[in-house]
Amino acid sequence: MFKHLREDIAVVFERDPAARSRWEVLTTYPGVHAVLFHRLTHRLWGWKFFWLARFTSHFARWITGIEIHPGARIGRRVFIDHGMGVVIGETAELGDDVTLYHGVTLGGTSWKKGKRHPTLGKGVVIGAGAKVLGPIFVGDGAKIGSNAVVVKDVPAGATAVGIPARILDNNQAEKRENQAKKMGFSAYAISEDMNDPMVKAVHSLLDHTVVTDHRIQQILAHLTRLGVDISEDDKTAEKFDVNYLNKIVD
Repeated sequence: MFKHLREDIAVVFERDPAARSRWEVLTTYPGVHAVLFHRLTHRLWGWKFFWLARFTSHFARWITGIEIHPGARIGRRVFIDHGMGVVIGETAELGDDVTLYHGVTLGGTSWKKGKRHPTLGKGVVIGAGAKVLGPIFVGDGAKIGSNAVVVKDVPAGATAVGIPARILDNNQAEKRENQAKKMGFSAYAISEDMNDPMVKAVHSLLDHTVVTDHRIQQILAHLTRLGVDISEDDKTAEKFDVNYLNKIVD
């Protein structure tokens, strides 16, 4: 028991730079309190003291703002930062070293009994307000962006964002950023987790531009090797005003 408590306190210092002392963590961190209460309620649940387990869990929810069903399985060194509004369902399973931020829901999508809540692997990080729903699996080391709604499995080490959540392609995101810099604006203004149709359209245009630009460069290089004189049409280039086009999009 005391070994687990020491781990719970130590993990706060690892993941929260605001932590100042062990006494502060032990007395003022609702995430730590919620995990301690859950260890008690989960044991009562295993002993089939169902009402007592639920009542103790209800009391813990009242003082911490975090609702963890006694039947949920939680690994070691799980850290719930801030914690207000976190909900963890009955059949949810959390691996070691998981981090949850406030407003996270590990919920179900069915009224049927049995496995209906998510399973999180080791080292998973779930951002504030994210909803992970159904009997899905989130692989080791995966990250869920803030306010994402995840209804499908997430591979180990992947990052999922958006509504519904999509797996980020890091290579594709890098290409978009590089092409956007060439065009004179930052791709950071185009968020991967937005579902605005205009944003999706600009993403598609950037993807197409990357491919087209690469092909044009290959053609020009080949023509140069053949001895063809290639000169840019400055007047045509002047007509392509990126800043003006960006204002129209905005």
